Amino acid sequence: MRAVFVFPAMAQAAVVALLDRLSPDQRHPWLVDGCLYPDLTGEDEHLYADWEPAAVRALSRARGDRPRWAVQVDVSGRVDGTVEVRRLTLTLLGRGGVAMDDYSDHVWTAEQIAADATVDGLRFFEFRGHYERNRLAR
Repeated sequence: MRAVFVFPAMAQAAVVALLDRLSPDQRHPWLVDGCLYPDLTGEDEHLYADWEPAAVRALSRARGDRPRWAVQVDVSGRVDGTVEVRRLTLTLLGRGGVAMDDYSDHVWTAEQIAADATVDGLRFFEFRGHYERNRLAR
């Protein structure tokens, strides 16, 4: 699975209500668009355990603090999922916040995601470009 971490600028209860509306029949994880598995994760569940220190520092700088929880969105490997993950991420960032994906240490804003911005040669959740870059680097 591929993953995106979303740090919404809304209360956890509002995020849960939003995910419940998007996935009324399944929870923890929710199922959105048939291929996304969002769930809440916190520091007590080792949120940053697999993160590079530079990524945690970049997130903390962008947010002004180290978030204590996030929405981890796992994306099924059976489908591309790019359209779906962008749509859900932008929905979760509707009141502000930031997101990070598995493919860079960049902290993405909703504006950058919506504009399809490129940072260091990659767009948000650009797994194909990331894999190709790594393949050519070998």
